[in-house]
Amino acid sequence: MVNLGDVFPNFEAETNEGKIKFHDWLGKSWAILFSHPADYTPVCTTELGRVAQLKPEFDRRGVKLIGLSCDSVDDHKGWIKDIQSYCHLTDPVFPYPIISDAERTLAIELGMVDPVEKGGDGMPLTCRAVFIIGKDNTLKLSLLYPATTGRNFDEILRVVDSLMLTEEKMVATPADWKNGDPCMVVPSVKDQDFPKFFPKGVEVKEVPSGRRYIRVTPQP
Repeated sequence: MVNLGDVFPNFEAETNEGKIKFHDWLGKSWAILFSHPADYTPVCTTELGRVAQLKPEFDRRGVKLIGLSCDSVDDHKGWIKDIQSYCHLTDPVFPYPIISDAERTLAIELGMVDPVEKGGDGMPLTCRAVFIIGKDNTLKLSLLYPATTGRNFDEILRVVDSLMLTEEKMVATPADWKNGDPCMVVPSVKDQDFPKFFPKGVEVKEVPSGRRYIRVTPQP
């Protein structure tokens, strides 16, 4: 299991694009590693197709993408054609690699094993995990979904925007925040430091407690 802030394992793996060593593949980029239960399944087909459609948005943010399941490389290569057809992907080259973790090595190491879902061989499958890794190779966010619930990758994009912003600026993003919305000043910033960090100004919201902790600023 990898915890937030841990250096993500520098594993080696086979993909439909060849063998990789994770940190070498990552370079100095942000990355998203996301697993799915199995190839040739309906929800997974929609998910990987949606990620392919959103690839330009992830590229614009400097985020690399890589998938993973317990299927073979040959299965990945065959299934990609179905994804391209069903999701109307016109580029014949699939835009990101998919890891083959047939021995469940990474699934176990990263805590992605689904105790409920089993493959035809009776072995457990991977759940729908999401790991966002920063340029420093550390884990910034992790999510786990069950096999029956497809992920919203527009939400993953929103989370990436928040993570990148809050890593550089002294702000946090409130509920339902979207890129460009106002942000909250983090508690560690003192009022007298507002001009230094927030030239656009800060509004302190009044609350019944009288405490000055809800401090809102335009997105830096």
